[in-house]
Amino acid sequence: MHRAPSPRAVEPTTRHHRTAFSGPGLRRRLLAALVVIPLALTAAACGDDGGSEAAADPNKPVELSIFWWGAEGRAKLTEDALALYTKKHPNVTFKKTWQANQGYFDKLATLTAGGDAPDIFQIDDNYLTEYASRNVTLDLMSYKDSGKLDLSKFPESLWNYGVVEGKLAGVAFGENTQGLVFNKTLLDKFSLPAPTTGQSWEDHIAWAANVSKVAKVPGTQDPSADYKAFWVWLRQQGKDLYKDKALGFTEQDVAAWFTLWQGARSAGATPTPDVIHEGNVTDISKQLVVTGKAGTSWVWANQMPELKKNTKDELGVVAYPGDPSAQWARASMYFSVFRGTDNKDVAVDVINFLSNDPEAAKVLGTDRGLPSNLDIRKAVSDSVSDANMKQSIAVQTELGTKFGASPQVPLKGHSKVRSELIKAAEEVQFGRKSPADAAKAYFAACQAAIGA
Repeated sequence: MHRAPSPRAVEPTTRHHRTAFSGPGLRRRLLAALVVIPLALTAAACGDDGGSEAAADPNKPVELSIFWWGAEGRAKLTEDALALYTKKHPNVTFKKTWQANQGYFDKLATLTAGGDAPDIFQIDDNYLTEYASRNVTLDLMSYKDSGKLDLSKFPESLWNYGVVEGKLAGVAFGENTQGLVFNKTLLDKFSLPAPTTGQSWEDHIAWAANVSKVAKVPGTQDPSADYKAFWVWLRQQGKDLYKDKALGFTEQDVAAWFTLWQGARSAGATPTPDVIHEGNVTDISKQLVVTGKAGTSWVWANQMPELKKNTKDELGVVAYPGDPSAQWARASMYFSVFRGTDNKDVAVDVINFLSNDPEAAKVLGTDRGLPSNLDIRKAVSDSVSDANMKQSIAVQTELGTKFGASPQVPLKGHSKVRSELIKAAEEVQFGRKSPADAAKAYFAACQAAIGA
């Protein structure tokens, strides 16, 4: 069996593991090492991805390694939920390893390349395609089809957002979507209307310019560097961020996006470039909508409670401008099973339990996003007492009625596509390049990032 090492290997209940992995050179070496994985897996994985343990003794002792990122609060909740599973299946125990987000994927790459991958691991849409394409992840489709992995209460677009090249590479462990958060206290103070779902991009910019004029606070953060906003806008144009194994947009699309926001800056709808940069690089606790430097910020809707912790003002949230059907039920993160594990069926059953068991759901709450199982989500939302979380749940539930089909999971290189957009957009924001020139450079960088 494959196990994720903990700081002290003799202590399987170790709760916290931090490793200082950093640097682009090391990252490249780690990813290059993954090339050897398909060969290793040929020997490690017997037969198909489906249940190879059907005839095994259901009472035999099993220890599963599980690896996730998060803070201490998430660790405690996850450990408590896993303890529930062990209570119901006394023969199954867990070697639990977790760490902060920073360095997590470097560590996962090291473990996987070294043949010591966790049986179950947390992953996000930046890396799911990469790991699936290298045959690291178990194809869960047969488990879904047989009902051993019950996704029947998941929104279809949510579980589909774990499919890579026809294989179900991960189970969505929480739902999220894009949210335009606005400062309601500021707007009420000046008797200004709030932005609305369905407002066009041009109308949103005009609304923001009026806020700037009346309230003397820039109406909206400039999202030209925000891949979430660019992605939604592309889908509203009949395009997408990715199409099959290529980019789903053109240089001209990027130039049009940059030009739209160049016009917004000229109209006074946004902050100045130095403040826009501040919003581009700060964490959620310092977004411009809570620091008082803009009337809106472009975030994930489930970040509302965290934003609210950092301001005394009342906040509201709506969909991004344009047709809201361009938004989708995005997996906040996934749990995947290592294809080479000796205990496929048990690992899948653990994920099924964490996703669908009411007791486990009560323990896990909304820490990883809105529960994917809609029945579980309703029960959890009814029990939530925090007003900000209730608001976030209500907004996401309402937006969920307007969602369109999910896009394909991002290609390998997605994190580079995201970071290069910030660089290119800021070249335009600071006037160092025209929208066309910045778009050309960005498109080339994206092509290189995905290996096109």
